[in-house]
Amino acid sequence: MDNILDIAKKVLKTEADAVFGLIEKLDSNFEKAVEIVYGSKGRVVVTGMGKSGLVGKKIAATLASTGTPAFFLHPAEAIHGDLGMVTADDVIIAISNSGETEELVGIIPFLKRFNVGLISMTGNPNSTLSKAADVKLDVSVREEACPLGVVPTASTTATLAMGDALAVALLIKRGYNEEDFAFFHPGGSLGKKLFIKVKDLMHTGDALPVVSPDTSMTKAVMEISSKRLGVAIVADPDKKILGVITDGDLRRGIEKWGKAVFDMKAGEVMTKNPKTISEDELAAKALAIMESKAITSLAVPDEAGKAKGIIHLHDILREGIV
Repeated sequence: MDNILDIAKKVLKTEADAVFGLIEKLDSNFEKAVEIVYGSKGRVVVTGMGKSGLVGKKIAATLASTGTPAFFLHPAEAIHGDLGMVTADDVIIAISNSGETEELVGIIPFLKRFNVGLISMTGNPNSTLSKAADVKLDVSVREEACPLGVVPTASTTATLAMGDALAVALLIKRGYNEEDFAFFHPGGSLGKKLFIKVKDLMHTGDALPVVSPDTSMTKAVMEISSKRLGVAIVADPDKKILGVITDGDLRRGIEKWGKAVFDMKAGEVMTKNPKTISEDELAAKALAIMESKAITSLAVPDEAGKAKGIIHLHDILREGIV
């Protein structure tokens, strides 16, 4: 019996070769497929049976999340009424390795009657489905990774990769950017990195710990403790930021001056010229600054340099921005 690791390596190599082989198959048909989808006034309707259908669901999801409205339509349900979801403005992407899947072939007359654009992804360019398509994308593979040659493995991997190529080409053609991605992914961690700004998380108003440079360290410590951020901004009478006092500054002060630190003024103990960040910056950037400087908070000034807020590491992590 073959070594398990050798089997796994052979499977991965076979599937990698299948994807690599698609490069030579790319031609003007791929460009035409991109243009048809890009020029469509409707949506992309992806359909396929069995394993092809599962791959189709992923392709539809990728298209939808990258700026191309799309959904998956089960072909068996389609021929029993769900074709009513399809309009003449839509484009169909039909996936079938053989190109002869009965349920897919069965919807061809409907598509032709209502002049719905059809893009096929098949392993047989001479199949019924491919011949009926406006554009045919060849996703044929030399062999499946399965030794029996019948289990969809390399063929489904190749089809998935072709779908990704189509989605990315459309993404670039549409000029889809990070802000667009964030708009469609407000709840995910990736979207949060691109969507949530410092002003959405920072502490302001009565929750903002602020002391003057003449405030005694005893009162400064009380301010830090009461606001529970481990830091206080030191500001002049006009609220312009002069420095910050952190738990770390207090510890270092005790090491340097002992109990005498509590008789000192905040301006004598503070860290001058603290790291700050604009309220309009992404919270992810604030996190990056904190990590690079080994600190846990950033002061947020307004345009005039006056204290407006503080953003804390815990606030960012609580939102799942990592």
